[in-house]
Amino acid sequence: MALRVLTSRVFRPYAPVIRNTATLAAIRGYATKKYTPDHEWISIDNGVGTIGITDYAQKALGDVVFVESPSVGSSVDKQDQIGAVESVKAASDIYSPVTGEVVDVNEALADEPSLINSSPEDEGWLAKIKISDPEELVGLMDEKAYASHCDAAEDH
Repeated sequence: MALRVLTSRVFRPYAPVIRNTATLAAIRGYATKKYTPDHEWISIDNGVGTIGITDYAQKALGDVVFVESPSVGSSVDKQDQIGAVESVKAASDIYSPVTGEVVDVNEALADEPSLINSSPEDEGWLAKIKISDPEELVGLMDEKAYASHCDAAEDH
């Protein structure tokens, strides 16, 4: 009986706060990550989009050996080539899913291009772009639509 009293007095008052905070963070992350049909992803935070290639794309490429990044300060239009990834299997161009200005690039990829293989949607990001037209995000896929897109590609 003493354990039940301790649980209700100590842990229960904090449980809703913990659950709500985790839920809000998960929803925010889910709602702000979008995907292109060409297997790029963009995660938006305060008007800046972090861009990279998806896990699906890195698996198709194989071991990445070189990454070409855009220049900080350059302006890009939606669908412009902003970089390239070379692997032991192939080379692939990376296209911007939005229009804007490149404000940062992942310098770590120059020394460790394998970050794209080990952490494609986290540490293996390519560039950050200050978005000039947020309406361009409307045409991109959410996680569920992107998963369906990948499944359809595997069926062909």
